[in-house]
Amino acid sequence: MIRNFLVLAGALLLSPLVFAQVAPSATGGNGSITIGGQFSAFQPDSIPGYTGGHVLGPCFFFDVNLEPRWGAEGEARWMRWHGSGGQTQSDYLIGPRYRALRWHHLSLWGKFMLGAGVENFPNHIGTGSYFAMAPAADIDYPISPCLDLRAGYEYQFWPAAPNIPGYPNNGMHPSGFTIGIGYRIIRRK
Repeated sequence: MIRNFLVLAGALLLSPLVFAQVAPSATGGNGSITIGGQFSAFQPDSIPGYTGGHVLGPCFFFDVNLEPRWGAEGEARWMRWHGSGGQTQSDYLIGPRYRALRWHHLSLWGKFMLGAGVENFPNHIGTGSYFAMAPAADIDYPISPCLDLRAGYEYQFWPAAPNIPGYPNNGMHPSGFTIGIGYRIIRRK
């Protein structure tokens, strides 16, 4: 009985030492997860001979950064406003991102994303869904420990577009700017 008590007491006293951390791991990891919203203004590259205006709309994004310089980003954009003749565009993209420059608190990120682009062409000419590639750049500026202000530019390639009878399939290249805010739900320590 006393022997069992001593074994139990020893185990309880030594258990905190088993779970103790060494100094470097006590400082936390380098990862972060950010979610946010943006507002986008894009110049839709449409069918030949059509000169439309900009399409506008919201964008949702998330970033997962496992290292201070490398991570991944996903975005969904729905540009439903201001399109001439009922034109709209949406895209759903994901890919790697790399912090190319850090100057004081500003960070310049480059990214290359893949996914899908969807277009409702003006004047009910047609609708199409396309494979999309998008090199882009973002500038992030922290405005608090958990909030970042973000502005970016994106140039998309839709190689199989427009795929509408009577129009050449020479691809489309929508491009535009975004501005928004991100909230770090998990942040670097």
